[in-house]
Amino acid sequence: MSPLDCEGAPGCLHSRQRNHRVQGVPFINDILRYDSLSIVGLEKNTGKTECLKYVLDRLPVNSRRIAVTSIGIDGETVDQVTRTQKPEIVLREGTYFATSEAHYRQRRLVSELIDVSDESTSLGRVVTAQARTGGKILLSGPSSATGLRRWMGEMRQRFNIDLVVIDGALSRMSSASPAVSQSMILATGAAYSANLNTLVSKTAHVVDLINLDLTGERNLEMLTPLEKGLWFIDKDGALTSLDTMTSLSRDIHFEGMDNCETLYVAGALVDGFLEKVRKNRQLKQVELVVRDFTKIFVTPQQFRLFIKAGGRVRVLQKSKLIAVTVNPTSPSGYVLDSDTLCGRLSEAIGLPVYDLLKNNQQCN
Repeated sequence: MSPLDCEGAPGCLHSRQRNHRVQGVPFINDILRYDSLSIVGLEKNTGKTECLKYVLDRLPVNSRRIAVTSIGIDGETVDQVTRTQKPEIVLREGTYFATSEAHYRQRRLVSELIDVSDESTSLGRVVTAQARTGGKILLSGPSSATGLRRWMGEMRQRFNIDLVVIDGALSRMSSASPAVSQSMILATGAAYSANLNTLVSKTAHVVDLINLDLTGERNLEMLTPLEKGLWFIDKDGALTSLDTMTSLSRDIHFEGMDNCETLYVAGALVDGFLEKVRKNRQLKQVELVVRDFTKIFVTPQQFRLFIKAGGRVRVLQKSKLIAVTVNPTSPSGYVLDSDTLCGRLSEAIGLPVYDLLKNNQQCN
């Protein structure tokens, strides 16, 4: 299949963005400002699939080239773990998609086959196609962040895709990494915690991590190429490696770092390391830098203690959090009051919060 030419001049994406707005639909216009979107659930049954369906139903596929895939499996009618009913994924005509060979054979739509990748998943190779009619599909695309980035790059190069929508998988925040997607939507709900206070607190912690500020330009330039180990930059701007240590090392020594201005953790940031930094007097004014929020695995308690003690955490990359959605019903049948949940969570995070099932709107 020949690549489709972009309409107009090289800046046609931006011209289409200026000329098309979806009226009366929460956050869809915000999504259209970016070239990629990840939808991530904090737990199963928090409404991630419902959110994906909501977004796909409302994106302007007639004026934009939209592609969708999943880093897990989405579109099943019954959750394989909780045995609860799930909404089916329906694609509209013109939508590009990637899924496994096994799920491509089960599609209930007419499509044009574009590519069969060399990359394999547990369900076969990754198949890319374009929907020629509307219909239902099971999505199970590239299973790694690296494979996902490769597929996204190929789609943009070959077909001038305007927006890639990624369905994230449970506990696979890598799909929401700024290295993969420019923007994201977070789905939370009673399945994450049936206690309202706990749910608001735990979700607000994740939002705080997503919204961490970028570090300064000097740090960005010096630290971005470094993908492993612990490093520090002193007040004279000199970069030093802490040998073979990582934040997971049992014996971490900070000798000779009294002149440290920036401490960079290239891998995972965990509670034990954060506590050691907080308790070290010579690091009291240090700026702690991680690659992005998906590298942070600390409890809300340790994070609050670090910030309260004057600590600063910054990132090399960040994506835009478009919105937070909630499912007030847990798989066990426990139901939180939707208005109270949305109000409390919105107040805590300073962002709109949507119960998409309760406030479902028709496409314009």
